[in-house]
Amino acid sequence: MIREDPLLRFLIIGGGPAGTAAASTAAAHGADVTLVEDSVVGGAAHLRDCIPSKAMAAMSIRMQAIRNAGDLGIADHGAGVDLGRLADRIRTVTSMISARSTELLESQGVEILKGRGRFVSPNQAVAVVDGADRVIEFDAALISTGSRPRVPEWARVDGDRILTTRHVYDLPAPPEHVVVIGSGVTGVEMVHIFESLGSKVTLLVSRHHVLPHRDAEVAAALETDFLERGVALLKGARAVDIERSGNGVIVHVGDGRRVYGSHALLAVGAVPMSDCLGLEEAEVETEGGFIVVDQYQRTSVPHIYAAGDVTGQMLLSSVANQQGRNLARHATGHPGKAIDYSKVAQAIFTEPEIASVGLEEADAAAEGRKVRITKVPFTANPRSVIHGSTRGFAKVVSDPATRVVLGGTVVGHRASELIGILALATRGKIKVQTLRETLMVHPTLSESISDAGD
Repeated sequence: MIREDPLLRFLIIGGGPAGTAAASTAAAHGADVTLVEDSVVGGAAHLRDCIPSKAMAAMSIRMQAIRNAGDLGIADHGAGVDLGRLADRIRTVTSMISARSTELLESQGVEILKGRGRFVSPNQAVAVVDGADRVIEFDAALISTGSRPRVPEWARVDGDRILTTRHVYDLPAPPEHVVVIGSGVTGVEMVHIFESLGSKVTLLVSRHHVLPHRDAEVAAALETDFLERGVALLKGARAVDIERSGNGVIVHVGDGRRVYGSHALLAVGAVPMSDCLGLEEAEVETEGGFIVVDQYQRTSVPHIYAAGDVTGQMLLSSVANQQGRNLARHATGHPGKAIDYSKVAQAIFTEPEIASVGLEEADAAAEGRKVRITKVPFTANPRSVIHGSTRGFAKVVSDPATRVVLGGTVVGHRASELIGILALATRGKIKVQTLRETLMVHPTLSESISDAGD
């Protein structure tokens, strides 16, 4: 293990959530930190995918609220979408986040180099800055270069009619009819956004239901919402080709079906940005492009760490951030910490939102594990009724013998905020009785979590 030393030279390649967290933590513990980032501090994927998509999701939620304003007694509630102003807002938000991250790191003495970094040996790297090579010697290093949208060979993305998620935020107008390929988290979030913009949406679902790796009850709730909003769901439809046709596209499905639209959007996962880093020269091992790490984020070279999407361990900004903090402490000689990935809270920003943490009912059933399930529908929550957002439920999974909370799921308005209560309960091994006896503010959505503790 590397001892803490004010002269510890710590190199970070990639300034996303993992890289910035590691840089800040390492600097706080006396390391001499150099951060190399070829795009923006904060991370290209984070600031081009995560933050923009959530900004658009916020717009989508407001558009739905406006559509339903008549139910609340608001007579004149017409509104349109100005994508230009929305794009300006997204740029303002992402620029602000990046600027603040930069200011914080520089105030801690972190040297930030705008350029590309690559290893030339296990203890030396080269940063290409303004066209010139700068050699960097290091005692410890972190690879946190993130990921990019996966593009199948047959897709022929052009950024005009055939898109990835990174093209969405620069569209001049909402697509007339967008065909979304991929029904995982990113795909369903894009469906929600485009439908709210007024686009006709067709979603290709390659399996039996959307969100194939999530609880079937959760998927059913989301599918019901999509169908009521006019989204066309094509089940068992695996895309195999896309072709341009005039001012539109034709998506070819494996069973021979053809789906016509004005645009096609690929949401079929991500690939690690691990190429062109000189990993072979650094003797860092990979599997399928992802960098192999241990519980402390160490690679096959003990003083070189990797974190975030490039490792393939739960592609979440929150996870990357915590990995960065943990490994920086480990690298500077402090006790290492390992993340318990089974207790990581996750959310899907559709409307209703979907959030979960810990053990889910479907996982327990698949494992043959006996659990106690308590569920409260939001139709029984006064605040939900007041706001006209009664779709969904709060579900708590607990141990039938000890009554300790093992996890839970929330489907409904603000689920991403409510799941924090269950995340604390799961990590803290709190009993359901404690949830029930916790007096929440009335009327609030959080009361449903308390009620689910019965």
